[in-house]
Amino acid sequence: MVDAAREPAGPQGQPAAEPAAGAAGVVDGATASGAAAEPGAGRPVEKLDRPLPEGVRRRVVGLAADALGGLPSGELPQSLRQYAKFTPARRAKYAATAIAAALESEPAFRVRIAERLRLGQPDLVKALESGSVPGAADPMDVAAAAYLVRSAGWSRLVAEAGEEAERAGAEGAAAEAARLVEKLQAELAEVRAAARADLDRQRAESEDVRREADSLRKKVRSLESDTRRAQAETRRVTGELEALRAQAAIERSAAESEARRLRHRVGELETAAEQGRRSAREGRSVEDMRLRLLLDTVLQSAQGLQRELALPVSQIRPADLVEAVVPGSASPHDVARRGLAEDDPALLDQLLAIPQVHLVVDGYNVTKTGYPTLPLEQQRLRLLGGLAMLAQRTQAEVTCVFDGQDLDVPVIMAPPRGVRVRFSRTGETADELIRRLVRAEPQGRPVVVVSADREVAEGVRKAGARPVASVLLLNRLARP
Repeated sequence: MVDAAREPAGPQGQPAAEPAAGAAGVVDGATASGAAAEPGAGRPVEKLDRPLPEGVRRRVVGLAADALGGLPSGELPQSLRQYAKFTPARRAKYAATAIAAALESEPAFRVRIAERLRLGQPDLVKALESGSVPGAADPMDVAAAAYLVRSAGWSRLVAEAGEEAERAGAEGAAAEAARLVEKLQAELAEVRAAARADLDRQRAESEDVRREADSLRKKVRSLESDTRRAQAETRRVTGELEALRAQAAIERSAAESEARRLRHRVGELETAAEQGRRSAREGRSVEDMRLRLLLDTVLQSAQGLQRELALPVSQIRPADLVEAVVPGSASPHDVARRGLAEDDPALLDQLLAIPQVHLVVDGYNVTKTGYPTLPLEQQRLRLLGGLAMLAQRTQAEVTCVFDGQDLDVPVIMAPPRGVRVRFSRTGETADELIRRLVRAEPQGRPVVVVSADREVAEGVRKAGARPVASVLLLNRLARP
């Protein structure tokens, strides 16, 4: 650096011209401050007589951490290359010790950091190299720059910055101690005032307690007097109670004697009443015998007449002649809606409760009503899964019909248990297949067809089946 190669002063005391290598801060890899200069370089080697002050160390590490990211990886010490991709804050936090050690042991690395500092703070570096310290500059910044640049007197600047930091810390500690003393004094005054107030309050409470104790003692004496009077009254009442008990015992003995006499009299009356009833039963038994003989004669005559005329036993009762729907022969058309809506799942439950019912489902009509956005294969699988569960719960015969006239190849699938799956043939629609399935059923068999197609509904109704809307089956399958 300039200070390391400064010539003797001229006649006016100004420094001689600087060498050309001073601008870069490095001459053949030597340090700018001369910390590693030979004794013949014209200036003694400066060293710190104590460790680097903590405040200066933090500033130096911060400057090096900021500049570390701008240096090529090949110019970094081996110990710092792993931190090159860190942010400056993380480098300052996790690599502080490694950076400080590299600055102290690697003069070339320190010179490169000093060059970055010269680019960032040229005025401060020039002032240090000229031997003057800016009055408005922070002592910590000056000491950190002096440590990196190693200008003449850098160890003194670092020491002074440490002393300044120590003085500032001591002054701050003294100010904090004074503030703490004032705070403690104020708290002590508050505590004393609170203690006096608490003492006065306790004295007042003690006086109140004393007065209350006197009042309680008076009440205790009054209660003791009342207790003695109550005990005397108890003894008097006990005597009266004993007298009443004795009188009650006498009266109870007399009542028991009277009760025994009355029971004896009741027994005599019951004996007399039983004798009267026996006499009445004996008189009625003769009349009953005569009536029974006449009834037996009439019955035997009627039985003889039935055998003579060969009359069969009647199997018809009056209720059999009343016209109504017999449960065993009920059809889907006999199921009353009872105010249920067409999309109420309870209506389908009533239809599926009919014995031997056959449920025929227009597959694509139901799936495209309920979930039209799914692919056809997914529509079929979802519907057949729900129908399998419905067939298992209701034990009804279930047939699901899909339109197969537009299929290019046969559909390979395994129908679920309890569900018959059919595709219409080429040239035939699913509606026509459904009508053929309905016509194939014997007359009187309950058949329920699920389809939202009005033409299908009218056709199967004429064939004797009961049509229901697709939304009714969807609501039933959606119910658990």
